[in-house]
Amino acid sequence: MFCPNCGATVEGRFCAKCGTAVEAGAASSGPAAAGPATGAQPYSAPGATSGGMTDNVASALCYALGIITGILFLVLAPYNQYKLIRFHAFQSIFLNAAWIVFWIVETMIAIVMPWYVMTVVSLIGLLVALGFLALWLVLMFKAYNNEKLKLPIIGDLAEKQA
Repeated sequence: MFCPNCGATVEGRFCAKCGTAVEAGAASSGPAAAGPATGAQPYSAPGATSGGMTDNVASALCYALGIITGILFLVLAPYNQYKLIRFHAFQSIFLNAAWIVFWIVETMIAIVMPWYVMTVVSLIGLLVALGFLALWLVLMFKAYNNEKLKLPIIGDLAEKQA
């Protein structure tokens, strides 16, 4: 059997190349009779946006490169129309902005203080950085599993913006 849409060989109910549903009697015997089957729809995964990426993948990718991917998913047309993706994008932006502010303050304190205080501040900064890394990974994991983990202050801001 051949797909009536693209002419590829079909084994089963859907074309592996274009995703068109193929009925047993509607498939042609060759690619010469190509044309869309009546009522055939291309296959799309459940929860897929018009951009082709599922909501959970887009939500998780909002956190991948921080501010960059957060802004990217707020600008890209099919993804900026979904409230959940917008929430994760804003939360990613606000979390990374908070990390940058913390890092600047920690660096300024470490520079001004004597060496022994600078060492303690740097160790505390390292522990906080590991905490941010763990939080970043958890947020990506939760977003991928379609769970909405709302951070205390940042999550409220992100929810208002989304």
